[in-house]
Amino acid sequence: MRILSAIPTMLRVGFSSAVAYRAEFLVWILTTNTPLIMLLVWSSVAREEPLGRMGQEELGAYFLAALIVRLLTGSWVVWDMVFEIRQGEIAMRLLRPVHPFLAYAAENVAALPLRALVALPVAVVALAWLGADQLSSDPLAWAFVPLSIAGAWLITFFAMAAIGSLGFFWESTLSVYDLWLGLFFVFSGYTVPLELFPPEIGAAIEWLPFRFLLSFPVEVMLGLVDRSAMVTGFVAQWLYVVLFALVAQAIWRAGLRRYAAYGG
Repeated sequence: MRILSAIPTMLRVGFSSAVAYRAEFLVWILTTNTPLIMLLVWSSVAREEPLGRMGQEELGAYFLAALIVRLLTGSWVVWDMVFEIRQGEIAMRLLRPVHPFLAYAAENVAALPLRALVALPVAVVALAWLGADQLSSDPLAWAFVPLSIAGAWLITFFAMAAIGSLGFFWESTLSVYDLWLGLFFVFSGYTVPLELFPPEIGAAIEWLPFRFLLSFPVEVMLGLVDRSAMVTGFVAQWLYVVLFALVAQAIWRAGLRRYAAYGG
């Protein structure tokens, strides 16, 4: 109960921090424009003939949905952890009666209202431009949309927390995150819709964690998967949430033992 009572305070602190660093936050949002660039690229390709079942309108809906999901599921905890471990500031978090992961999560979640200020206008413009027929008409799909976005955020957060926790062992783990980010760009559907990959490669990519960071919520939103595939994908996504949470916690605990042994 004490931890639960502390969450509103942590959310207020996180929101105040996001507002205080609004310039940096705005720069981050403006640099998250890869889906718009890829929309222009793939739309020019699809102008000649459709790419599978995707024509220009379908590609427009896909990449605009990808932009919205990306804005709502981003996290920066790895940079905070690497900096605080290197500077020794992580010790202050360890003195608090709340697990640092929960504090980091609250700080990241608190920025969602500012992200929504950007994502919602994009959604409204996209709907007016493309028409509601590009969205799923299945009520069950729309029940899954917020859950799949939450799952994507949690996988992203715990993956970053795991990479950040490696900072207890290495001087900097940002190069590991750069590798993760590169794989995300290719295998999540962020730059190329996964169904455009050759079937042999696509079958393997479909079960990698990267799909559940972006492509899966987009597919649910646009009705690109049937109910059976949607439920199966949702179960797989949340299994990945549990897996990454366990991995992050295991690395964190091992790192803390080393941190205590060497005095920080």
